[in-house]
Amino acid sequence: MKHSKQGTERATADSGRRAHTKERPHSLETRTEQVLTGESIGVGVAIGPAFVVREDPEPDLRERLSSLNREEEEERFRDAVIRSISQLGKLQARLALLPEDSQFEIGSLLDVYRRMLGPSRLQRGVTRRIAEGLSAEAAVFEETEALAQASHPPQGARAGSGEDAAAARRRADEFREIGRRLLRNLTRTPFLTLRGMPDGAILVTESLRPSDAALIDPSRVAAVVSEEGGATGHTAIMLRALGIPAVLAVAGALDAVSGGAEVVVDGDRGRVVVDPASDTLVEARGAVAAYAQERQKLGRMRRLSSKLASGEKVLLQANLELPAELPLIAQSGAAGIGLLRTEFLFINSEELPDETTQFELYAGLVEAMGADTTTIRVLDWGGEKPSEALERAGLSTLGETANPALGLRGIRLLLKHPALLETQLAAILRASAVGPLQVLLPMVTVVEEITAARDIYERVARRLRRKGVALAETLPPFGAMIETPAAALTAGALAQHADFLAIGTNDLTMYALAADRASADVASLYDALHPAVLRMIADVVNAALQHRTPVSLCGEIAGDPILTPLLVGLGLRSLSMTASAVPRVKQVIRSVRYEECVRLGRRVLAETDSKAIMKVLQEFGNAEMG
Repeated sequence: MKHSKQGTERATADSGRRAHTKERPHSLETRTEQVLTGESIGVGVAIGPAFVVREDPEPDLRERLSSLNREEEEERFRDAVIRSISQLGKLQARLALLPEDSQFEIGSLLDVYRRMLGPSRLQRGVTRRIAEGLSAEAAVFEETEALAQASHPPQGARAGSGEDAAAARRRADEFREIGRRLLRNLTRTPFLTLRGMPDGAILVTESLRPSDAALIDPSRVAAVVSEEGGATGHTAIMLRALGIPAVLAVAGALDAVSGGAEVVVDGDRGRVVVDPASDTLVEARGAVAAYAQERQKLGRMRRLSSKLASGEKVLLQANLELPAELPLIAQSGAAGIGLLRTEFLFINSEELPDETTQFELYAGLVEAMGADTTTIRVLDWGGEKPSEALERAGLSTLGETANPALGLRGIRLLLKHPALLETQLAAILRASAVGPLQVLLPMVTVVEEITAARDIYERVARRLRRKGVALAETLPPFGAMIETPAAALTAGALAQHADFLAIGTNDLTMYALAADRASADVASLYDALHPAVLRMIADVVNAALQHRTPVSLCGEIAGDPILTPLLVGLGLRSLSMTASAVPRVKQVIRSVRYEECVRLGRRVLAETDSKAIMKVLQEFGNAEMG
């Protein structure tokens, strides 16, 4: 951010009084502190006056059929597309005014929106519906909603990892967001405006769309409170990138907060305090100051090595979902890419990416990492994710099974369609001439899947060499992900056939506990600290060490600082996480000793209850940091 939170708190005091004088005339003594809760997105604490924004209602779409002819409706639709593209261009131009970190996150999302507005399945679907007699408004709404439903079916209809479910929700949100923009342009309905918002205010609104978030200047907006949204959506991701404290999904926020009311937003605990009492304000101001100091400390941490206090090295790498996130990895101090998800190549494409397209992208990322290794996971696709490219190639399994998580996905899909795997492996092998990389197979359950894929890998390498294509002198390491209980329980056998193992705890937890955290009915059962999950992680690490096979962990828990000593104590020396988590994890790494972590690991594995395990971890953290 361009300012400290202390500065925000001080700067907002006067403007808050002005807003109060204008909109909150009753006596300070009559106010009662009110606490609201919602979903936390982190990024600290802020204090300021409320600036309440109510969005105009969505257009009325009860009239589906058009009173105009087809050509006129198509012209209206084309005009809405042109206006939408122009608006996105203006948003793109604003990015230069934002912090560097956020430019890439927001820029990549705007690129997605622009591709949707170009020649795409969305345009073809809307045009087809207009030809059937619908108005442009009805055609846009029904087509974008159909695409959103295909991307993220109704809750309980399909299963998938928490990571997959979050990505599917974001994909659905992208279709709905571009649909809203087109509808507002078709009906000339105004967009949310922040004009008149005083510096340092707390934005309170019913819903903050990603395109609205792109308008926010983090040097002026102290925090955001929204009645809708969630911690894994695009808006939350963008607010985190902007460094703005926020609490989303706050029920009744607009009824509880009046313009000018003093508000404390705790983005770490998911709390919104309206008309805070004096002791609450004192606590909040202390948190504001502490957070500013913590940011400065973490900024210095990026340049330090990730060694335990006792001297042992722990490799900290970053996961990469989109190429636009690459600068964030460099800024985090991560030592390479521990998991490059390649699905983005297939999501927004009408055709399967060819070998050259894939090679150029992989080579660019590998070159950017220099001497640090890039681990490229081959396509991890399941039936719960739509892909026009796979559908048009006849390779999609969408709708073929009631439970895609247990169907044809990951390495199973690739081995059934080996040409898809051969193309990707050829591109990866060509990129190996640029710098160090590794190849990772997703959703492995049996040894035969590794051996079959390796046969293809080596055959592709021989073919390329016969053609005189430059490759690395030695074939890059060929590894397997451990994401199912079957793989975890047979890790010793897998380790004999794989050059390295990578534990994916998101799927491993889901499969071990038969719980999808995207489903409200069983989300509370999804717990990576369940003793069964931790014992499987420990067993995989032990099996890998026995066979002298490198092992890493790249699930969500890799980026949780409170779990870092435990993971080290279980024997892990390589962790891959979101780039933003690297400095905090490194801070913990540098503060603990190996012997202490080993003792912690033994104590945790002796526990039989996840709540007791969390208590042990918290006590350890308090003792070390205290």
